[in-house]
Amino acid sequence: MVNAPSPKLSAPLEQGVPPRVRFCPSPTGNPHVGLVRTALFNWAFARHHQGTLVFRIEDTDAARDSEESYGQLLDSMRWLGLDWDEGPETGGPHAPYRQSQRMDLYKDVAEKLLAAGYAYPCYCTTEELDARRDAARAAGKPSGYDGHCRDLGDEQKAAYEAEGRTSIVRFRMPDEAITFTDLVRGDITVQPENVPDYGIVRANGAPLYTLVNPVDDALMEITHVLRGEDLLSSTPRQIALYRALIELGIAKDTPAFGHLPYVMGEGNKKLSKRDPQASLNLYRERGFLPEGLINYLSLLGWSIAEDRDIFGRDELVAAFDIADVNANPARFDLKKAEHINAEHLRMLDVKTFTEACGPWLKAPFAPWAPEAFDAEQFAEIAPHAQTRVTVLSDITANVDFLFLDEPVHDEASWTKAMKEGSDALLVTARAELTAAEWNAEALKTAVLTAGEKHGLKLGKAQAPVRVAVTGRTVGLPLFESLEILGREKTIARIDAALAKLAA
Repeated sequence: MVNAPSPKLSAPLEQGVPPRVRFCPSPTGNPHVGLVRTALFNWAFARHHQGTLVFRIEDTDAARDSEESYGQLLDSMRWLGLDWDEGPETGGPHAPYRQSQRMDLYKDVAEKLLAAGYAYPCYCTTEELDARRDAARAAGKPSGYDGHCRDLGDEQKAAYEAEGRTSIVRFRMPDEAITFTDLVRGDITVQPENVPDYGIVRANGAPLYTLVNPVDDALMEITHVLRGEDLLSSTPRQIALYRALIELGIAKDTPAFGHLPYVMGEGNKKLSKRDPQASLNLYRERGFLPEGLINYLSLLGWSIAEDRDIFGRDELVAAFDIADVNANPARFDLKKAEHINAEHLRMLDVKTFTEACGPWLKAPFAPWAPEAFDAEQFAEIAPHAQTRVTVLSDITANVDFLFLDEPVHDEASWTKAMKEGSDALLVTARAELTAAEWNAEALKTAVLTAGEKHGLKLGKAQAPVRVAVTGRTVGLPLFESLEILGREKTIARIDAALAKLAA
């Protein structure tokens, strides 16, 4: 086979052609934040350049793929607001968009590669491969496939088949260096001894990722492949395969490649889908806003400006440039993610915030009986809660004192607030509150007066009152909370606290 000349990587943006990018996850397990970051960058790139996002499902691994995971992928993309132009439920000119429904296409391409000499059958057994790899390592040589079956004659092939050997299909790598310009990392050159011939079809005829991924990209006319750094090593192999596909008239051009930085977790290790903080479902269950999570994930390897972290998705689309993605690993910082989400919660209008809290105000999250919930009281407290919560699930513990018959006393808070003399302070506060007008300012004055009578400043005086009424030392603004709770319940809870202290 004569090696085809290395084609220039396509540059459709320079030619004014809208780009075509793809997001192609495998439906194995729950979606994780690293996967979402890849989807987000592809989506932002496509939207910035008025291009096309193809959503493709790589489900050729029947042992690991599941319909449940497939459904979760689609649901996650919809929840995040990452719409796609072609793919499941949307359709498009290159359907179907699930690899399990495209097997005949891969079989046809593999046969054409074999017929043209770009691929060949390999009869080596696993034991033979292992032995030759061990020998190569011992000799200080590269331990990849050694080309044993590269140039077998028909007689030797027949002899192997007579032995009952099965064969995989290997792609024949060119004996030359492969150079490409990574959109994130710049020029990369890989020498031929570091990229040996590789398998593209299993012995049972099932196509491998190394074949189906670039074939689909070719047939779907993908112009830019933006994916994780872990797939960088496969790029030289795919470029060589693209050359063959171009020669065979299957591909039009080689796409441009950009490899996104690793997302690192605790201990400066690559964030694994097994890490609890990697699960997208965790953030949905805690009540992250899609806008807040997208804002944070976009900062894992990219920034909108040196002095700015908070922005909306429209601003992200307007500013996003793949050339600005940093090649260095990005560290996932949960505290920063929470801070950014909190800022997005603050930006909601109160009505939208109130509606967003809905799921966390009823079973299974709410500890109060459904009939105990008072929508009017919640509407009153919501503006105060909005300035305090980090994620929507925080709302439950912040407002439970309104809807429970008795507050949930956190024992640590009780011990901290109910020091010696607290009973006397509460007796005085009870009297002042009973006589006060029932509005936040008057209630603050009542507690301040009670504190002064015991030589305490407001901060010290209000702590026992807060714990008696809400059960916790930290929470929403106290006097606004008392106003909304009402005189009768407030006094009853102070009485209950006094009884507990006396006991």
